[in-house]
Amino acid sequence: MDPKKHGILLKGVYGQYKQIFEKSGQAVYLYLDEANKICNKRFALMLGYKSPDEWSKVDKPFTKAFVDEKSQGILVTAYQNAMEKKIGSTIKVAWKKKSGSIVSSTVILVPIVIDGHLMALHFISGK
Repeated sequence: MDPKKHGILLKGVYGQYKQIFEKSGQAVYLYLDEANKICNKRFALMLGYKSPDEWSKVDKPFTKAFVDEKSQGILVTAYQNAMEKKIGSTIKVAWKKKSGSIVSSTVILVPIVIDGHLMALHFISGK
């Protein structure tokens, strides 16, 4: 699917999951590709960004921009398991803040299907 269609799909997902993104007591994000990712304000602030919009405009590979090197393999494997095996997981992830410092967390990664498209919704509890 091309990035423009991903953008349309992402807006639809946000509309359907708006209550979760806006009212969850946890940080939440959804990643489709480098150009199409959304998060709630809690996640943006947790990583030192002023808003979800500022966070979503970061134009670097996701893991290099946001995930500590030691956690990259863990997060990628959990995501692959969600996409290939349709299983959720709970993992420990160290995130890179905009400032370069690290914040530890527990991530619950859940596969979901929207309009026939498989993706993974991430819930993050910081420490």
